[in-house]
Amino acid sequence: MQTRFDSLLPADPDAPFAGPPVLTVTALNQQVARLLERSFPLTWIGGEISNFTKASSGHWYFTLKDDAAQVRAVMFRGRAQYAGFLPREGDKVEVRALVTLYGARGDYQINVEAIRRAGVGALFEAFLRLKERLGAQGWFDPERKRALPLFTRSVGIVTSLQAAALRDVLAALRRRAPHVRIVLYPAPVQGQGAAERIAAAIASASQRAEVDVLLVCRGGGSIEDLWSFNEESVARAIVSCSMPVISGVGHETDFTIADFSADLRAATPTAAAELAVTPRADWLSSLNADVIDLRRAMQRRLGDAGQSLDNLARRLQSPSARIGGQRLQLKALATALTHAARAPVGTQRYELAQLRARWQRQRPDVRAWRQEIAAQQRHAGSAMSNQLRARRDALAALAAQLELLNPQRTLERGYAIVSDRAGHALRAPGAIHPHDLLTVRLAEGTVQVGVASVQEQLR
Repeated sequence: MQTRFDSLLPADPDAPFAGPPVLTVTALNQQVARLLERSFPLTWIGGEISNFTKASSGHWYFTLKDDAAQVRAVMFRGRAQYAGFLPREGDKVEVRALVTLYGARGDYQINVEAIRRAGVGALFEAFLRLKERLGAQGWFDPERKRALPLFTRSVGIVTSLQAAALRDVLAALRRRAPHVRIVLYPAPVQGQGAAERIAAAIASASQRAEVDVLLVCRGGGSIEDLWSFNEESVARAIVSCSMPVISGVGHETDFTIADFSADLRAATPTAAAELAVTPRADWLSSLNADVIDLRRAMQRRLGDAGQSLDNLARRLQSPSARIGGQRLQLKALATALTHAARAPVGTQRYELAQLRARWQRQRPDVRAWRQEIAAQQRHAGSAMSNQLRARRDALAALAAQLELLNPQRTLERGYAIVSDRAGHALRAPGAIHPHDLLTVRLAEGTVQVGVASVQEQLR
């Protein structure tokens, strides 16, 4: 293949030769860095820490590698201070980084924005999602939390028989309250199926209801080790438990869903045991103080009662003397009552006699008035009889005259009353027209007649 160079020659032979633009190394590295940053946005990358160095400036420098490759990484101080842990050689981590180029050396590297332990990110996100969902359902509300009993007689423990936390809890309970009865509900605290076993143990304790407080505890560990206590089944069993639940899972910095669901959260299993019971020494001290207060109160009460008894004894009289005084008082009252009852009666009788004498003196003589009234009654009766007889006679004469004027009597003598349809009596032929229908009233009824013709009487 023949290469043609004539295309590189200028069109004008006299013009100077002009080749392609020449980039500096700095410009080249800058363009490559921009190209990498545009092509690879922020992304999560997993690998193993190697050659970790923390500079005096606070920046972290390390290599992130896997079985087949490696890449340089840098995490500046402003981001590293929020990491939450200091990586060590060989740690499995996941970083959120921007792919770029270190222009000064031309080295391809990643700028780390965030870092977390490998696998923790997905678990922590699942933890946050479950915490938010259960919190929205009210499982973590303070109003739902139950108070611990004042005097705990028995304590239940849900943990593994091989757990070091069990020994710590038993030692704390034996030291603080050896009188408390302990019931163990064994369950594995990590591994496959541990969450279901823990929830079943809590449900069994709730159903049996033989303890006053239930401890759910285990020692510290990674988030993977504690994950059984982040399952919804365990949280549901704690919320549904019939007695108060204290959660003592992990160390003070460890928080699980069981801690939020429990009625009380303890920093460690030992702290959970200390919260569950009051030390026997405290109870004995309180009882001794109560005994002292009770003895003092009883002595004070007895002293007051003795003084009251002395006062009553001084006021107490002999029963015979008291009865004799009451008899004298009773006689005086009877005499006063008799006098009080007789005096008003005598006064009222005297006043009644005076009033009766005055009434007799002023009483009028009504015998003459009675005779005069009887005479007037006889005179009035005679006058009324005469007047009534005269009125009856006049009424009979008027009735006879009225009977003579009765139209019915006229009709009985053969006369009739003629009226039109409106019931008006007719007196003259001019008010009658041919073909009119007239009513003729006779002595014993009425008839309807028709008018054939009307003839007026000639004068």
